[in-house]
Amino acid sequence: MPYFWTMELPSAALERAVSELARLPGIGRRSALRLALHLIQQGDDRMLQLADAIHNLAEQTTLCSQCHSLSDTPICSICADGRRDALTLCVVEDVRDVLALENTQAFRGRYHVLGGAISPMEGIGPDDLRIRELMARLADGTVVEVIIATDPNLEGEATATYLSRMMGPLGLTVSRLASGLPVGGDLEFADEVTLGRAFEGRRRVGGQG
Repeated sequence: MPYFWTMELPSAALERAVSELARLPGIGRRSALRLALHLIQQGDDRMLQLADAIHNLAEQTTLCSQCHSLSDTPICSICADGRRDALTLCVVEDVRDVLALENTQAFRGRYHVLGGAISPMEGIGPDDLRIRELMARLADGTVVEVIIATDPNLEGEATATYLSRMMGPLGLTVSRLASGLPVGGDLEFADEVTLGRAFEGRRRVGGQG
């Protein structure tokens, strides 16, 4: 192991910065130290700009009260857009999936962000997701089609199966993104063409004819 991975850093402030950066996904202590040193070399103004951006992110970003995606306002721009198709709802696991699907410009309905997927191995069950909120949105009868766009892996499939069973009695058209998405892949890493084809090739689920 390289020496500087375990060495005592010359500054308590640097040590704190490295420790916090190392908590980010995909960032180990070595990369965190490089980032911290890079910021120091950029000067005070650059560091303060970054700190201000992070502070604003914490203070101003919230979850949309309707779809639970990220927003600067109580209702996000997608939910507030009267031009979006209110009859079609796309259910996704994560905010990153909303961004990926919006980038395709293939879907003009609205979204519902579950906040994850059912994963017994990780102790995540239906009650840990925003499924109650989803069912409440569907209760008023506005939505006629639900597109389940969970990731095509074991957790995503388990979530899609559970949702289709929950929505079965509502008489909705329930479809699942299909062709174009490989098993085990994540929506956020799929390109626009793949996602567009997946929307076009979605299939009904839940035993519908």
